[in-house]
Amino acid sequence: MSIVFRCKCCGAGLEFEKNATVVKCEYCGVMQTLPKIDDERRRNLYERANHFRQNGEFDKAIAIYEQVLNEDGTDAEAYWSLVLCRYGVEYVEDPATHRRVPTVNRTQPVPVISDGDYKKALEYADSSQAGIYKSEAKQIDEIQRGILEISRREKPFDVFICYKESDANGQRTVDSVLAVDLYEKLTKEGFKVFCSRVTLEDKLGQKYEPYIFAALNSAPVLIALGTRPEYFNAVWVRNEWSRFLMLMKNGAEKTLIPAYRDMSPYDLPEEFVNLQAQDMSKIGFMQDLVRGIRKIIRSERSEAPKTETVIVNGGSGNADSLLKRAFIFLEDGDFDNAENYCERVLDIDPENAAAYLGKLMAEVRVRHREDLAYVQFDNSNNYQKVVKYGDPAIVLELEGYIAETRDRIEQALIKAQQARIEAEKKAKKKKICLAVVAVVAFVLTIISLEIYTKYIEYTKEKDYYTSNFIDFCRKGNGQAITKALGFGADVNAKDNKGWTALMEAAYEGHAEVVKILLDAGADANAKDKYGNPALIKAVRKGHAEVVKILLDAGAEVNAKNEYGSTALIWAADNGHAEIVNILLNAGADVNARENDGIRAVDYARERGKLKGTDALRRLEQLSR
Repeated sequence: MSIVFRCKCCGAGLEFEKNATVVKCEYCGVMQTLPKIDDERRRNLYERANHFRQNGEFDKAIAIYEQVLNEDGTDAEAYWSLVLCRYGVEYVEDPATHRRVPTVNRTQPVPVISDGDYKKALEYADSSQAGIYKSEAKQIDEIQRGILEISRREKPFDVFICYKESDANGQRTVDSVLAVDLYEKLTKEGFKVFCSRVTLEDKLGQKYEPYIFAALNSAPVLIALGTRPEYFNAVWVRNEWSRFLMLMKNGAEKTLIPAYRDMSPYDLPEEFVNLQAQDMSKIGFMQDLVRGIRKIIRSERSEAPKTETVIVNGGSGNADSLLKRAFIFLEDGDFDNAENYCERVLDIDPENAAAYLGKLMAEVRVRHREDLAYVQFDNSNNYQKVVKYGDPAIVLELEGYIAETRDRIEQALIKAQQARIEAEKKAKKKKICLAVVAVVAFVLTIISLEIYTKYIEYTKEKDYYTSNFIDFCRKGNGQAITKALGFGADVNAKDNKGWTALMEAAYEGHAEVVKILLDAGADANAKDKYGNPALIKAVRKGHAEVVKILLDAGAEVNAKNEYGSTALIWAADNGHAEIVNILLNAGADVNARENDGIRAVDYARERGKLKGTDALRRLEQLSR
């Protein structure tokens, strides 16, 4: 029995057999993993959670996925869905390839491959699911690295102002005006403040997540500002303050201050119940806020370790300059000079984690940090020093690389073990001692042949459906038409008569097929070699429903063929009274003439097929 479910990327309907674990969406083309759907209730839970996730309401989605796992702790897709929510993954269309690709809206300091739920997903996934999870995790990791690289260059903030910028009509909110006013006052007090309207105004055309991530992580204070309960709970407002609360929950020394106006404090989000909220309309609000923030900032700065810049005698530059030179040498592949410069940095600052990182890269001969994911370094003394003196972000990054390398080695060992067992079986049967290299070559050959065979099968199937596309439309075979379009059939291709698929479907009266073709981009006004569009073909055969669909899709009601005939002339000539009325209601020109001067009313009178109908009376009345 087939199951209907919605695509996690585009939301289109998916149809698959029970117990299937992967499926390809016919609409966006994404090969995706499937959950365990044992009953209607489980399907509804997943669809509701996916709806929240696709709309950016990640916390709501997380609650439902956790409910699924409470009932069945072996559902790999539920674990993977938690990963997508934690990293704020949305699937958007790449304008270059038109394929759906992931974007990250909730950057984490931990690489995906180190995430506990990701590991659980791999533990319970079958081989097909695991391959997709690993592929997507790699993409998410690459996006995260780019975000972290940009965010590292940003200077730290003191205060982050979180608010709703635009209302449902796209107009600026009162909250936005209040936020900018607060930004200006706090800036005058000497604080470095993040306010998206001001701070990101020079970032137009760029992705904002790196700058938001950097600000959320560096600012010790977040002010969640609002004048309506729904503004506090708006998707991206909630996304910011909930991420800040998570940092607090994980031990970061941070303070969240809810600030409200023109509303009751009891309408604030329930997550703020233990926080001291501030009424912006209260006299002295600004003074109290500045004094509180200054106290928090002063406390944070007093706890921060003092640093000292030491200048090297002899004009050799300070530690930062030496580090820059060291990493330039690494990029150039000059590992000896890179190590020497790192040593000079350590002479200045013996606990400089960046210098130990540079020595580690020189030791294992890699030019870029991300290349550490492809070498083993966990036993290196330089790595131990980075762990000892480095901040949590770099330690987590390196742990992610180690996990990735271990996973790659583990997979290689599994494959090698499988190859060895296969070799032993073949040796027993044929009594031939095969070398390991021969076994690997044999396995690779089989895989290549299998891929080639599948490619041939796919090509044959694609050629069959695309070459017979117009014939399928003539016969009204909707399932075959959908497959042909999925294989890339040209919806506006013409046969040797100049007929398109839409013309064939319209002529035969296949209304549902006409809708499918129009939705796929069929040109409603394309003409055959004699100038006849699909509308005239539908009229000739008297298919009133198809005529309505074509007109609704923008078909030109007064289009003429090379003989000067319009759809109205054809309808009158063939006595299709209902269609005459439809065309007149759509603005058909009753005085349009064929090349020999004959009008629709002339045909109606001559043929007599409309005798006694309202259509004839209308034609005669409008033709006077």
